[in-house]
Amino acid sequence: MNTTLIVFVVLYLLGTLAIGVWAGTRVKNTSDFAVAGRSLPLIMVITTTFATWFGAETVMGIPAKFVQGGLNAIIEDPFGAGLCLVLVGAFFAAKLYQKNLLTIGDFYRQRYGKGVEIFCSLAIILSYLGWVAAQVTALGLVFNILTNGAMSPQTGMIVGLLAVLIYVVIGGFLAVAWTDFIQMIVLVIGLSVIAVFSADLAGGAGVVLNLAASKDLGKFLPEPSFTQIAMFLGAALTMMLGSIPQQDVFQRVMSAKDAKTAQRGAIIGGFSYIAFAFVPMFIVLAAVAVMGDKALDLAQNDYQRVLPTFIMGHMPLLMQILFFGALLSAIKSTSSATLLAPTTSFVENILKQIRPGMSDRQQLVAMRVTLVIFAACVLAYSIALQGTPIYEMVSAAYQVTLVAAFVPLVFGLYWSRATTQGAIFSIFAGIAVWVAYFPQVTTWGEFFPGQLAGLIAALIGMLVGSLMPQILTNRHEHVSHHLQPHP
Repeated sequence: MNTTLIVFVVLYLLGTLAIGVWAGTRVKNTSDFAVAGRSLPLIMVITTTFATWFGAETVMGIPAKFVQGGLNAIIEDPFGAGLCLVLVGAFFAAKLYQKNLLTIGDFYRQRYGKGVEIFCSLAIILSYLGWVAAQVTALGLVFNILTNGAMSPQTGMIVGLLAVLIYVVIGGFLAVAWTDFIQMIVLVIGLSVIAVFSADLAGGAGVVLNLAASKDLGKFLPEPSFTQIAMFLGAALTMMLGSIPQQDVFQRVMSAKDAKTAQRGAIIGGFSYIAFAFVPMFIVLAAVAVMGDKALDLAQNDYQRVLPTFIMGHMPLLMQILFFGALLSAIKSTSSATLLAPTTSFVENILKQIRPGMSDRQQLVAMRVTLVIFAACVLAYSIALQGTPIYEMVSAAYQVTLVAAFVPLVFGLYWSRATTQGAIFSIFAGIAVWVAYFPQVTTWGEFFPGQLAGLIAALIGMLVGSLMPQILTNRHEHVSHHLQPHP
């Protein structure tokens, strides 16, 4: 066990905790707690959008998937995830910012009514379980590796979650934004230095890039068959579109000081995420060049340990400190955002319907209590799902919002004829078809992705549900006109 390394990690955790507590002194109301009082400058909007996506799966999941299957295997994340932020900036940020809402669920209530608000908010809240669980699982793994097995993964999950939960409960999104800003500086510097050192260990960047070329890892497009193309599109759209109606993305848009900052922050954050996600991929390729078959075996059987094993076994103490600082930054920034987002949605869009007339102070207390309860649920879920790959936990989380919440959001913003009935049809059609593709129900998912089938059903449901009453009304009026006696 490396005591010096553990001391540095503990000091880093205490430092981010102190920043969170300081931010907590500036929280005066639910707007401060939920969207940082709509006051953040461009640089902080960029870092906080970038930080939300750059989590455990980016550092430990994506690189191993890349080594196994090339660019084609990671279309969902980082490409789909990064382009989600670009689309948010281009088509959603300004329109949503001008509405001055606290949550994405508020939009569904204003546009379609309370029923749709509750259904969509529930779908959004449930989608966070898998995403936060992936970060908590990674925290458990990090502490297990740091202590050389002395701390069990379950204990590591509890310690890591508490380290995040305390500053989020105290400081809300204001604490998240400030800690994200510091953590992203640590992350970018740490991983960049390690990438340079890794290339040197492997014999130069040319050796690493030649290894990628020899394994044909640059292949991006799928095989030219209907099923392969459909699977590729389904994977790409899961995070690209399924992440758009998400509260954490919405919070970053709403926290900006103005609409233009919200737009630019999301677009720059998205492109930055895609670009920098290649850094951990490069480091893992360097690990394969240095470790050979051992790294490939780890990537195949226990991929979450590839990078930590490489860093701990082949790099000096300074690089180990930089790596674990960067890794904890990535995980903590994502888990803090994804703990706060469903909490805000629950209080604003569900609890307030059950208990109308809550004061702002009561809402603030309710958000903090809900945070603790949701964290406990996530911890239980993480322990129950131990052994599930981090990348899969994250990608599965967005399918529910893709089939249930995306279509009502887009049509509500861009189609004046969208109705409440259309939104209800869309939600139920999307979920019903998606569930029908579960492997426990049918084998259809082997030939066509369930989330893509659910998205198509949601689209049809919106069109039929919105247009059918209008068509029937016009037809009735047309028939009535012809049946009326003419002079």
